[in-house]
Amino acid sequence: LAGKIVVIKYGGNAMHDESVINTIFQDITLLKYVGVNPIVVHGGGPEINKMLDKLNIPSEFHGGMRITTAETMEIVQMVLAGKINQDIVSKINSLGAKAIGLSGKDANLIRVIKKPVSSDGVDYGFVGNVTDVNTTLLKKLVEDEYIPVIAPIGADYAGNSYNINADIVAGEIAARIKAEKLIFLTDIDGIYRDPKDKNSLMSVISIAEI
Repeated sequence: LAGKIVVIKYGGNAMHDESVINTIFQDITLLKYVGVNPIVVHGGGPEINKMLDKLNIPSEFHGGMRITTAETMEIVQMVLAGKINQDIVSKINSLGAKAIGLSGKDANLIRVIKKPVSSDGVDYGFVGNVTDVNTTLLKKLVEDEYIPVIAPIGADYAGNSYNINADIVAGEIAARIKAEKLIFLTDIDGIYRDPKDKNSLMSVISIAEI
């Protein structure tokens, strides 16, 4: 894997267990030291929910997506691009690596268009679908020994900010930069053939099966 890019999506309960957090950041730092180029994409749904609760702003979801009003978008940016992103960057840097925090708005890293209204008429608000990724910037950063840490926020061509599902951001970056691997660190077990049958967890799945 030396010289290859590995995209790591960091979220779920992995963000709340201190011993797990330290191990993850040590592993990410080690990857860089042995010549692998990690790119980290993080989520932060629970932290966003906590802040919205404190401000008495209701959280609404549809089909697993957060319905993001203009007011909610301000909180999303504050939590993701501010608190969570900088916490991750500082922890990785404390281990001797060179992490750099980015949101999708920086240097047009992630361009989006507004997610269309759902088939049953729900407007998601400021939720975006990825249209472009500035892979040139990411390649330059990893070649200069940086570890990009990316908050899943993008901008449209008019400069408006949009919330993006972090799993989707990680997948889009991995595909467009032709990453060697895409790793999801989450509290989800994986893919089940039958969600009701815990013995049907699939350790390997082909594109055809998907």
